[in-house]
Amino acid sequence: MMYIVLYAVIIKPNQEDNFIEAWKGLTSLIYKYEGSLGSRLHKKDGLNYLAYAQWPDKNTFDTAGGNLPEEANDFREIMKASCEKFEVLEKFEMIEDLLKQQQSE
Repeated sequence: MMYIVLYAVIIKPNQEDNFIEAWKGLTSLIYKYEGSLGSRLHKKDGLNYLAYAQWPDKNTFDTAGGNLPEEANDFREIMKASCEKFEVLEKFEMIEDLLKQQQSE
């Protein structure tokens, strides 16, 4: 059963571009090396963002982290330096997925 992790993020002023680029880099590495299904980042308002990551199951999420290359630490440091807050709001299993899948061109 797919597993979802929901995050709340508050970015420091003038750090949005740094955060977003680091988030994209780290997310790509987690997808490639740890088996995640990816993540989405949403802007709520001002410097407040929400993100969620999808995993194939809870076990894959719980055991992730040991396969990332050193580059992941650089992305983590940039994210940490550019945020006022980065916290996990919720973790839950997906019951149904009715989002339309993007078509490849």
